[in-house]
Amino acid sequence: MTLSFKNTVVKFNCFLSFFLCTSYSFGQFVDAPLERPPKNALVKKAILPGSLFLVGLLLTEGDFEKDFQANVRDGLGNDFNTSLDDYTRYVPIAQLYIADIAGIRAKNHWFDQTKNLIISAGLTQLITGGMKKAIYKERPNQFNADAFPSGHTSNAFANATVLYEEFKETNSFLAYSGYGFAVTTGALRVMNNKHWISDVFVGAALGIMVTKLVYHFDYLFPWNPFKKKNDFVLLPSYSEGSVGIHLQKRF
Repeated sequence: MTLSFKNTVVKFNCFLSFFLCTSYSFGQFVDAPLERPPKNALVKKAILPGSLFLVGLLLTEGDFEKDFQANVRDGLGNDFNTSLDDYTRYVPIAQLYIADIAGIRAKNHWFDQTKNLIISAGLTQLITGGMKKAIYKERPNQFNADAFPSGHTSNAFANATVLYEEFKETNSFLAYSGYGFAVTTGALRVMNNKHWISDVFVGAALGIMVTKLVYHFDYLFPWNPFKKKNDFVLLPSYSEGSVGIHLQKRF
């Protein structure tokens, strides 16, 4: 590592440390008690994912999706391939924590955000993986029979829905922006010939619905050891060429 680059890293580290220290906590959040949602709220939340799921079921293994896939590959060329979809699904997570660092007000404390994110991603992956094993559907590229539903897409939409739930009341552009990356992920799965369009629709439905359920019932799991403490802060660290983050407690 050159001296100039090392100095740049150190300067950035000092700036970010100052920024985080003066914020007193990692992000801002609406400090409101968790309440049980109205009885009809869950029905409204299920409309979009339910519709996507139904469309996916109607399209799967039909002539339309086969023709659609063939037209996509003909338009792009059979040699088209990109690994970008391996990364776009995680962009909403980066947006979430960057927004916290920037001080954009969120619905929940960062610990609750992380808790809901882990639960949503874990349940989505569990359900998606179970369906892949139970349903035999060959991928367009004939690599294996784990096409239905798309795991990349379900993961991307779960992450995007966490971002949406956290910022829908305070920053609409940020809240919806994650879905742009989720849609991009699903589209790239089709373009890469890894999935049929129905796999993507059902994957999106699962990611949205599971995360909606997690947030609907989050009042049942209010535990947060950091919520009442303003003496914890995340700080970047730099040592011997390595950059990291550590948790610091104020006394």
